[in-house]
Amino acid sequence: MSNEIKVRTILKEHGRLAREVDGLAPDTDLYQAGMTSHASVNVMLALEGEFDIEFPDHMLKRSVFESIASITSAVDELTAAAQ
Repeated sequence: MSNEIKVRTILKEHGRLAREVDGLAPDTDLYQAGMTSHASVNVMLALEGEFDIEFPDHMLKRSVFESIASITSAVDELTAAAQ
């Protein structure tokens, strides 16, 4: 399963979006799609658990969690660094 698919699954479970995750383009703004800052924290924690990673302080910003593409990019970077 690709990282993007895993990210989408986590968003379905924790993102509390007003729109269906499967219908979102990778670059859709998740905050405009209904994700709150509280939900983004839940998404981050779920990502850390799923991928066995930890988001460093410099990645704890809105732009990292703004879209499926940006989240997947961050996850790819962190999982590559962990190997």
